Amino acid sequence: MTSIKSVSSIIHPGKTYQYADNGEPMRGGMKDVYFAPDRSYVIAFYRDKQDFNSKERLTKIVTQYYDSFFNREGGEYYKEIYCWPTDVVQLGAQIGLVVPTYRKNFFFAKGYATNEGIKGKEKQGLWFASAKFRNKQFPLRLDDSELGNWLSYFQISVKIARGVKRLHAAGLAHSDLSYKNVLVDPVNRDATIIDIDGLVVPGLYPPDVIGTADFIAPEVLSTKHLPLRDPNRKHANRLTDLHALAVMIYMYLLYRHPLKGGKINSMDTEEDDLLSMGKKALFIEHPTDTSNRPKLNQLPKSALPWADVSKLPYTLTGPYLKALFDQAFITGLHHPEQRPNADMWEQALLKTTDLMQPCGNTLCDQEWFVFDNSSAPKCPFCGTPIKGPLPVLDLYYQFKGTVWKPENHRLMVYHNQYLFQWHANRNVVRNERLTAEQKVPVGYFTWFNNKWVFVNQKLDSMKDLTEDKQVPIGTMVDITDGKKLLLSNEEGGRVVMVTMANKHT
Repeated sequence: MTSIKSVSSIIHPGKTYQYADNGEPMRGGMKDVYFAPDRSYVIAFYRDKQDFNSKERLTKIVTQYYDSFFNREGGEYYKEIYCWPTDVVQLGAQIGLVVPTYRKNFFFAKGYATNEGIKGKEKQGLWFASAKFRNKQFPLRLDDSELGNWLSYFQISVKIARGVKRLHAAGLAHSDLSYKNVLVDPVNRDATIIDIDGLVVPGLYPPDVIGTADFIAPEVLSTKHLPLRDPNRKHANRLTDLHALAVMIYMYLLYRHPLKGGKINSMDTEEDDLLSMGKKALFIEHPTDTSNRPKLNQLPKSALPWADVSKLPYTLTGPYLKALFDQAFITGLHHPEQRPNADMWEQALLKTTDLMQPCGNTLCDQEWFVFDNSSAPKCPFCGTPIKGPLPVLDLYYQFKGTVWKPENHRLMVYHNQYLFQWHANRNVVRNERLTAEQKVPVGYFTWFNNKWVFVNQKLDSMKDLTEDKQVPIGTMVDITDGKKLLLSNEEGGRVVMVTMANKHT
């Protein structure tokens, strides 16, 4: 029988919250969770007694840090990124948190393709970061309607990187970043970071946990045998978050763990795992040390209609992400200070989405792929080649006077693709602070009368430098090999140079 109970805030005198108790709360790792009668929030009670420091930390999280994140310009955007607790309550000796209920899109609408075993369950990232849940022969594979496409996971990763970037900018660390503490929705290309109550404030609030298996940084695992207060023991911090972030992005895009290969470091299973993820951790795709390559058994051809993504090289994620994966899992794996930060991941992910092409095969599971800079590009997942000429736009910025330099930034063209202000002007940065006006397309590319054209919708100073003529708003310009276009003559305005790939198809 369910009874409605009340509990009082320890921060706001006189404020109470109701919750429904049927005697069987949802049990998390450290908390028992009860829904509000209208299910708009939950009360999560800690099972263990919380000491003074813990209560002080929780109080700061729901007051001082809440205000600094959300009660300022851009705060509404971050309310989507985090599921942040809003109050602390106490019932007898028990401390609890008031946390908004996850948005509806973070619960499975169908779940498995073959049964409803996880329908209504939270969309933890684990379901989407593993190849087996996509295997057509696996009885508990996810339904296609839950999976989204490959581009979805780039956009999900951008949101996660922004969330981590904002925490670190505030001097905080999540401490337990993992696919258990990030909910994702590939269909709506959405993500939210949860379990905020474990935030680490360096020098003030130490971490409660060492992290979640698969995401714990090597330096934490290799020193966990030391006494808790030993100065040589490494704890969760900003740099361990960066390891977890890199692992998460790698797994979402490639459906495998970057350190779990075929190398055996000990005949004792537990010690082998500790060494393989800690002191002797080695990137499975290390370019020169191949000793940790996975020992993969090929799936039957009937299991997947095309190439299994988990068996394709990480280079298919493109040059920007390849460089960061190298930095995270080679250079920075055992040198934490050399790991790429969250902003670097965000920018690399965004630049990579500009390299993406839709696959022409309507049955392709992934639907999108990253252009590989080849003269005859094809989808790496199903092998479908690009048909017809493919415009590649290299972006240039004005270095000095009439000197223009390449930006190491490309834009791939496809039918009905939009161009935005952040492409036309390098002073418009594509991040969470974009205004509504800056999110409106300034033009689009289209295949028209057997040729590529760009339709100018909002660029009032666009010029065809090759033909030496203006391109007024409302007109279009041919996109041909060697064409040079000035997108804007304002400060920061860019020039694009067109190269045609796939010319002879």
